[in-house]
Amino acid sequence: MRARDLMSVPVVTVTPRTTAKHAAEVLADRGFTALPVVDDDDRLIGIVTEADVMRDRFPQDIRSAGARDGRSDPGTTVADVMTTPATGMSGGSDIADVGRALLDGRIRAMPIVDGAKLIGILTRGDFVRAFARPDAAIEADVRHHLGIYGGHGRWTVEVHDGAVRIGDAYDSDTDRHVAKVLAEAVPGVTEAKVMYQEGE
Repeated sequence: MRARDLMSVPVVTVTPRTTAKHAAEVLADRGFTALPVVDDDDRLIGIVTEADVMRDRFPQDIRSAGARDGRSDPGTTVADVMTTPATGMSGGSDIADVGRALLDGRIRAMPIVDGAKLIGILTRGDFVRAFARPDAAIEADVRHHLGIYGGHGRWTVEVHDGAVRIGDAYDSDTDRHVAKVLAEAVPGVTEAKVMYQEGE
């Protein structure tokens, strides 16, 4: 499965001119953890996270032990607080690579780009939602894709905890390969195996 198959679109974005306060409102209202920052041509130039907008925003209570008098200027615009440059991955990236980048980088959202242009976003939540899809919904999608490719009635499909088992009535290595690729492109599929079923 590729990033384009799972990414969320359209993407809610902000610009460097957006106020940090408005970015915080969008994050809070939408339940997001990060917002891509784009220029006037929708090119990815940064990312602003919950941590970015809350950093140095709240004065320490002077009654606290070790309270400091001064704090850094937290900045008023997204340009003041965003992380730049932002890392993005292409729509053709394998989602396993995107997932690994999210986990290894300890980040929650990955902008998906075509060149420098933002085309989507993939979050940890997108991965969790895909994994949580019911087996019946996954099976219906796999059957639909296989039906378009090789005709309805040709394939048997069973899904258990996201693992797909496909039986093919014809003995064709090429068709089995295509069936596997089509099945693995369905959100929620964790693995796909295709077998020739003689006499089916």
